[in-house]
Amino acid sequence: MIDKDKINENTEPEINYLEDTNEPMALDDARRIKVLSPGMLVFKRFIRNKLAVIGLVIITFMFLFAFVGPLFSPYTQAQVFKGIGSMSKEFAGAIYNTELRYTAAEGQTFGPAERAQFLLALGKKLPTFTSGGTAFTYAQEDPNTYRILRLNPIAEDFAGIVRSLTADPLPQGLSAAYQKAIQAKETSFELDGLKYQIVKAGKTTQITNEIEIALATLNVFDAYNRADEAFVNSFAFRLASSNAIADNEDSFTVGERAFTASYEEGHVTIYDKDGKEFAEVSNIIVNPLDQSLFLSVPYKKVVREAITNRQASFSFTENGETVDYDIVRVNLTYNIKRETPTELIRMYEAPSSAHLMGLDNNGMDLMTRLMYGGRVSLLVGFVVIFLELFIGVIIGGVSGYFGGWVDTGLMRFVDLFNSIPFYPMVLIFGSVMDALEVPPMTRIFLLMAILGLLGWTGVARVVRGQILSLREQDFMVATEATGIRTSRRIFRHLVPNVMPLLIVQATAGLGGIIISEATLGFLGLGVKYPLASWGSIINVASDAFVMTNYWFMWIPAGMLILLTVLGFNFVGDGLRDAFDPKMKR
Repeated sequence: MIDKDKINENTEPEINYLEDTNEPMALDDARRIKVLSPGMLVFKRFIRNKLAVIGLVIITFMFLFAFVGPLFSPYTQAQVFKGIGSMSKEFAGAIYNTELRYTAAEGQTFGPAERAQFLLALGKKLPTFTSGGTAFTYAQEDPNTYRILRLNPIAEDFAGIVRSLTADPLPQGLSAAYQKAIQAKETSFELDGLKYQIVKAGKTTQITNEIEIALATLNVFDAYNRADEAFVNSFAFRLASSNAIADNEDSFTVGERAFTASYEEGHVTIYDKDGKEFAEVSNIIVNPLDQSLFLSVPYKKVVREAITNRQASFSFTENGETVDYDIVRVNLTYNIKRETPTELIRMYEAPSSAHLMGLDNNGMDLMTRLMYGGRVSLLVGFVVIFLELFIGVIIGGVSGYFGGWVDTGLMRFVDLFNSIPFYPMVLIFGSVMDALEVPPMTRIFLLMAILGLLGWTGVARVVRGQILSLREQDFMVATEATGIRTSRRIFRHLVPNVMPLLIVQATAGLGGIIISEATLGFLGLGVKYPLASWGSIINVASDAFVMTNYWFMWIPAGMLILLTVLGFNFVGDGLRDAFDPKMKR
């Protein structure tokens, strides 16, 4: 028979002890476990881990920075900042003329067919040429100028007798001068100051006089006044000036107008009778790149002098303004550049009060780009880890619960995915999207899908291993005895027991996914302009000059990636320790 008083004596002191004791309880104290829920117990263990708390603070800051920060930014992620600056632009071009320019005499024509035959004769060094049945000759006035003449038949040699081919009588002494030239085996002769040519025409020999047809020259004639351009480009002026230049004469006349010439290396300046500059003659062509601009002859003169003297730069004063020019030679062309005010993109601008992180290589606010880039990097990380968990839980849960041939088949499927090289496949997909010019937003979703499909195998193996150890326990036997359907057993009773481990693995894996996305962005295969991610922002560090001279372009993005990954790793380690019942804190 049980003595009730004895029971009361044995139990009462214990009850009083529990109520009256002031002794502090440890985290694993049995009395504390009775009053703390499992979730609260995990939370208490987590917050006592200082690194885990630091990681949680870092992650919270990153989310606020990425998702709340842009709301307070005065700029958008694709806003380009421009400013007025000076830029060395090509203003004009110069080249030594290598194509003959033709000027026909008044009342005469010298068309393309005649020009082609002239160039052929010039190349073969033939004294005469024919075109359309008409004979021509030419005379070289100077190294750059040729005078082209048409040979006009006036007589022919018929059986040793010279007879006229026109209605006019032959000049006196022409026959004797012709016979003398034939005996001397000459092809031309002069009579009374006129020059005659001896030309073979079929079976006969003709005597021709010369008629000036055209002038072919490499020289360029520039008139100082536009009103004089027609006269400067006339046959008479060009012929007279070319003859004077060939003979190095200081003066010449054209009709009743007198001119003087001043010779300088590379060009000749022609003055009128009043001593004013009238024209420039040179074999250097100077033209503006913008055809709407007009280059004055004094400017062209200075350019020619600089090129002739092999100067790398020169200055020219016009309308009271002095402008400096640079000459850059590219093959046979001389590019003339000058500093021109223009609207420029403010690239690589250092941090300032208006732009705390400076401006990037596209002239965009780097702080704003980092905020929006954080959205993309964090979004990619969470979506990818969700895809990995979703696929991994299904495959791992089914494989671990059924076992047998189902387990073998699904695990071989997992091995197949594990044999796919991760980065080569991602690089291939990135290149394909580049070739197809996939829009930036679509590219983000495709990138997340690719990363998720290639990274779920680790989750599947973890879930399978845990379910293999859980499916034989008593609570699973009870679910089977009560007739609960298979899908409910797996996803209602087995998977929740694996969730703590999955949460730890997912938290730790987020950092790796963010690094993978950043790596793809650094390689130029991730998010594309104008969207930003931390990886694409840090891509500028691939240029050694930018990396060494513009630290603010890549260090902030690198620090954000570093802190985010560390934060997720700290939280992952803290959750692992908090879920571990063997931890004594």
